[in-house]
Amino acid sequence: MSDLTRVIAENLAEVRGRIAEAAARAGRGGDAIKLVAVTKYVGEDEIRALVAAGCTTLGENRPQALCKRAETFRDLQIQWHMIGHLQRNKVRRVAPLVTMIESVDSPSLLEAIDRIAGELGRRVPVLLEVNISGESQKHGLAPDHLPPLAQTLDNYPHVEVLGLMAMASLAGGEDRARADFAALRELRDRARRDCPAGVSLDELSIGMSGDFETAVEEGATIVRIGSALFEGTDR
Repeated sequence: MSDLTRVIAENLAEVRGRIAEAAARAGRGGDAIKLVAVTKYVGEDEIRALVAAGCTTLGENRPQALCKRAETFRDLQIQWHMIGHLQRNKVRRVAPLVTMIESVDSPSLLEAIDRIAGELGRRVPVLLEVNISGESQKHGLAPDHLPPLAQTLDNYPHVEVLGLMAMASLAGGEDRARADFAALRELRDRARRDCPAGVSLDELSIGMSGDFETAVEEGATIVRIGSALFEGTDR
């Protein structure tokens, strides 16, 4: 085992241990939380080491990078998540490659994914991104736009809406992050009451390297972690 593989395997084990401990504090099992490794800032060697260590769900922020890496790593059994802003004109390239699009931030994008997924003969799993912190530099649906959109989700037969995604405020530390995560969970709980049959919004993708334990305590089912997995690799 190379030094790089060893370091990443150790980091992965530590992160998974922290997820399990946070889940236990919330009365849940660690296996209820999916880890998505964010690979935006690392190279091919790091990705191969991560997959070798047993982490095979990877998230990319940019459509071009996701498409390129899906081709580069076609020999590996990777589940790709699109976690960054996706323009409608990029959906056709991305949709065949992903296990999930986590960043659906408008009804028009939802419509584009539904149309192209229909042409592909598949249903594409997605999350609705909510700008829960209200920061102008972030993408996402305004919180008050979610409930009316949730009521119309049966209009998109080729999209499987599984839940919500959000990022905590860039400022305010753990207390603000916890408040944002709790607000998203509460918003989800209100919106799901009016969802069409078969739509439960069970998934909550919240938490990154700096706040994932807080996110798990507040109900995360998916955490998106980058830097914590690559510490000590000079990346």
